[in-house]
Amino acid sequence: MTDAVSSGGTPPRPPAPELRASDADRERVAEVLRDAVAEGRLDMEEFEERLDATYKARTYGELAPITRDLPVGQVAAPRVDMVKRPEQDGSWASRMVGGEGSSTWGVAVMSGFERKGRWTVPRRFNCFAFWGGGVIDLREANFADREVEINCTAIMGGVQVIVEPGVEVVVRGLGIMGGFDHREDGVPGDPGAPRVIVTGFAFWGGVGVERKLTRAERQRLREERRQQKLDRREAVRELRGRQGED
Repeated sequence: MTDAVSSGGTPPRPPAPELRASDADRERVAEVLRDAVAEGRLDMEEFEERLDATYKARTYGELAPITRDLPVGQVAAPRVDMVKRPEQDGSWASRMVGGEGSSTWGVAVMSGFERKGRWTVPRRFNCFAFWGGGVIDLREANFADREVEINCTAIMGGVQVIVEPGVEVVVRGLGIMGGFDHREDGVPGDPGAPRVIVTGFAFWGGVGVERKLTRAERQRLREERRQQKLDRREAVRELRGRQGED
């Protein structure tokens, strides 16, 4: 009973397996695997299989089973109250800048328009597309308020709204012989992240909502995957060298 209750008499918060694991967490698991194969608990095939799964793991829930049957192999997910959220480290809060917005409308009549990069989304952005198309990219944008509305009218044309992961999207548009994309509707957002409401009317046209990573994040993930491959190769070479010495 003493293990399950803290010194103050309050049960510890349950782990959060859905939280993202860090590079340091993956390295700790990899070290447990190296020790296990050196002690004869895993053969080389099992080691390489588990090591590959380790570097592919994205959450604590994916890491934990890899070492569950090994001594000192539990990977503890951090308590929820110890994890920094976007509003705590300033990433979301710093993008809530207030004001009127740097652009409040967009029009495409047999042409196109784009709003992307570092711009400020107003509380209500109105756009119109007739025989044309528009792109409203919010991934690097600041926001005049935590809740903003993108009002789209698409007649024989289309509008694409792009948001990054973590943003809550609500779709309330009406389509007649056209449509509004509801695939991202209702996906929970990060605490403190903006809420984007997509409304309007589509006739023989469409309004799409797409969730994409920023260019910088895509580049970071590519570099991370490349480094993980290099680390796996180095770990296997190092272990085979140790076995050869034995």
